[in-house]
Amino acid sequence: MTASAALLAGLTSADALPLNVPPVAAPQAEAGRPVVKPNRLTVASREKSPAKAKANTDDVAAKAKGVLSLIISIDKQQVTLYSDGHPIARSRVSTGVPGHPTPTGVFSVIQKDRWHHSNIYSNAPMYFMQRITWSGVAMHEGVVPNHPASHGCIRLPGAFARQMWGITKLGVRVIITHGEVTPAAISNERLFTLKREPAEPKGEAQAKLPETTGGTPNAFELAQLSAARRDGQASNPTVLDVSKPLAPALDAMAYALGTPRDTTGPEFKPVEPKPLKPGPIAVFISRKEGKIYVRKGFEPVFDAPVTFEEPDRPLGTHVFTALAVNDDNTTLRWNVVSMPGARSAPVKKSAKGKRLETPAAPVVGPASNATEALDRVTIPPDALERISELMSPGASLIISDKGLGGETGKGTDFIVLTR
Repeated sequence: MTASAALLAGLTSADALPLNVPPVAAPQAEAGRPVVKPNRLTVASREKSPAKAKANTDDVAAKAKGVLSLIISIDKQQVTLYSDGHPIARSRVSTGVPGHPTPTGVFSVIQKDRWHHSNIYSNAPMYFMQRITWSGVAMHEGVVPNHPASHGCIRLPGAFARQMWGITKLGVRVIITHGEVTPAAISNERLFTLKREPAEPKGEAQAKLPETTGGTPNAFELAQLSAARRDGQASNPTVLDVSKPLAPALDAMAYALGTPRDTTGPEFKPVEPKPLKPGPIAVFISRKEGKIYVRKGFEPVFDAPVTFEEPDRPLGTHVFTALAVNDDNTTLRWNVVSMPGARSAPVKKSAKGKRLETPAAPVVGPASNATEALDRVTIPPDALERISELMSPGASLIISDKGLGGETGKGTDFIVLTR
């Protein structure tokens, strides 16, 4: 009986723990306070120590000083929090059931609401909500059995949901896959480098506009942040050259430079360049679209055509993240998450219930690994220069066979759906 009680007590683990917490020995039954289970076994009670719980939370927060990311495995029903590519906390989750599956792909936190209630499911409470799509997918506190049980959201245990709420910020990368993936360090000469200031042309006065600085809420005002107050965090100003005309392919939405069409008409006043939002840039290269897209502060900056070696061969989906500036003050330290290939499409059925096999796609070779994907892309030099001027730690690069997802839009980073 004593051995059974200790075993059952050991199975009742905390919802979420830092990765460095040692295993806890089975507690002793407290006199006068037995816990009686339905099968009439008496199990030693386990009282949580508020001081110990707070120490665990503080320990995770102290480690969360780098570039954060969350990776969710649907098969394992698990989420792992990474800081600069190192796991610092892990928790079980509950994702969508087959009729309402959780989408897989590349997302980011686009809204946070401490006291959120569902506007779809009978005003159900979804506290500590962190939204990743405007169509209704979010991470939030909820009931977490040991299997999928949601309508597509990612339910988190209460303790972990509160812990993440105090650590994460808008823009934190969220990757959802069926299998388990982990970040890996990568170094490649094709990864973006830094260019602090563009060189001034000789003999020309240069019109310069500093990048907008300000608090985080201003940077993401379109993300509809509700019920959360945030401290201002100034970003480093970047000097941009707006006197140099842009190539047609780089007609940035953020830099609409007017050109008079009729010099004999009324005096023409050029449109003032629109300042960029603070925060690191995100870059997306799509084999399907044949383009490179750049966003900053949840808003588009520019896009340009790119070319690929072996254009019919899959690239895969790879998420590169710039973690820090190296000692040379030019290159950056990067890591990458390569997502597993898409699962085969389900077999379709006819109206009479007959099975119809999905036509097989032509085999054009295996998908590239991260290094091969970088080597196969050719980016125009002027696009590379613009990106280098905007680079900073926290910037990201997504290379994928997929196109620009329909979920990408107003108030989002790039959303790339892999299923």
